[in-house]
Amino acid sequence: MKLNFKNSIKVLFFAIAILAQVKCSSSNDATDPVPPPVTPPVTPPVVVTNDVDFWLTKGDQSVLLAKQTGTLGFGTVANAYTNIEVSESQKYQTVDGFGYTLTGGSADMINQLTASKKSALLKELFGTAENSIGISYLRISIGASDLNAAPFTYDDLPAGETDLDLAKFSLAKDKAGVIALLKEILVINPKILIMATPWSAPVWMKDKDSFMGGKLQTQYYDVYAKYFVKYIQQMKAEGITIDAITPQNEPLHDGNNPSMYMSATDQASFIKNNLGPAFKAANLKVKIIAYDHNCDNPNYPKAILADVDANPFVDGSAFHLYGGDISALTNVYNAYPTKNVYFTEQWTSSAASFDGDLKWHLRNVIIGSMRNYSKNALEWNLANDGNFQPHTDGGCSMCKGALTITSSEAFQRNVAYYIIAHASKFVPMGSIRIGSNSGGDLQNVAFITPSGSKVLIVENDGTTSQTFNIKFNNKWVTTSLDAGAVATYTWK
Repeated sequence: MKLNFKNSIKVLFFAIAILAQVKCSSSNDATDPVPPPVTPPVTPPVVVTNDVDFWLTKGDQSVLLAKQTGTLGFGTVANAYTNIEVSESQKYQTVDGFGYTLTGGSADMINQLTASKKSALLKELFGTAENSIGISYLRISIGASDLNAAPFTYDDLPAGETDLDLAKFSLAKDKAGVIALLKEILVINPKILIMATPWSAPVWMKDKDSFMGGKLQTQYYDVYAKYFVKYIQQMKAEGITIDAITPQNEPLHDGNNPSMYMSATDQASFIKNNLGPAFKAANLKVKIIAYDHNCDNPNYPKAILADVDANPFVDGSAFHLYGGDISALTNVYNAYPTKNVYFTEQWTSSAASFDGDLKWHLRNVIIGSMRNYSKNALEWNLANDGNFQPHTDGGCSMCKGALTITSSEAFQRNVAYYIIAHASKFVPMGSIRIGSNSGGDLQNVAFITPSGSKVLIVENDGTTSQTFNIKFNNKWVTTSLDAGAVATYTWK
């Protein structure tokens, strides 16, 4: 009996122990922490760095050569927009520069500014600071152009007199104007290139007793060649180097004041028999550039270049676009690919609109001339007053300067300022045009600068906003341009 009782007690304690373990286990299951939910890995955001800077001008003048703040980063995400593909491997002509004609009237107007205002303006025009536009090329007149107050040459004589030794030759009439201003400009940009062009020979050399029209008499060809030599040498003595000359501004337009008619045959004869040999004898390295007139007559410069005796003296041909098509430059270049082509003049009219001129001149003067092998692109006069003065009696009365000088302390920037600035500020002398596909409304031209930067100038010639890609080295950025707007894009 005792034994059975003891066994019963053991069984009871064993059962209680098992029950306690079960309860304890249940309690632990109820209070264990719930494991946290699994969080998917976070994808880091794509950081787009700015690779491309761009400056914009709109036809409505709401934006004027303003640097834009948006981010343009090269990438490879495909889209369906038009590509402007820039190719550094396709190289064309080296660029001499962009600028204006510094007429006598332009110099007179700028010289009327106060010293501090003029200094600030010249630094803006010819300097390289952030607010400068870096003009790198100027054209000037040998004697007066029609945008001087009155016509003159450097050897004017009373009727019936001659000066075969050029003893009375003098730069005096330009000393206080163009020459004085050029000296100030050269302090800011000593490397600026200068082309010089006569509107007329001295009247005593012509077959007509007038600054307007007439021809150079053949017996004065030699003395007129020496007139050019003397001009170049005396300008050099003033500290001004002439890089190039043309024998005659607009040789087929003899209705301006001043002006002089010179046929292609006569110009070829003058170059090969007189001007070229005179430069050689004086050891002048100044370029002789033929023609300097409209794109509607490419046969004129080709006739001079076809002359086997004139050809060696001629560096190339210069063009304006008051007639014809800008493709005339390629026409002449293809016929004589060892000779250069230049674009030396196009005016903006007082009667024209800002938006119309911005589009037309960017398409033709800047983009068009460059895509047709030009080494430079020049607008016409740099400055005049609010009445489009000064000009000669019979000279251009509607030529609007890039600047209007409104007082001794003020000036305004006109459309020609922005036309040139979109190139001159970004494409310095020595840049090379490179490949870019152009067609449709997005007219464009591309360059590589001496420092290796790439520059793309785009003009939207259409009537609606355009979104497009700039493609380079198999990557691209997407951007857009309003109708009639112009942008200059730069990247390393």
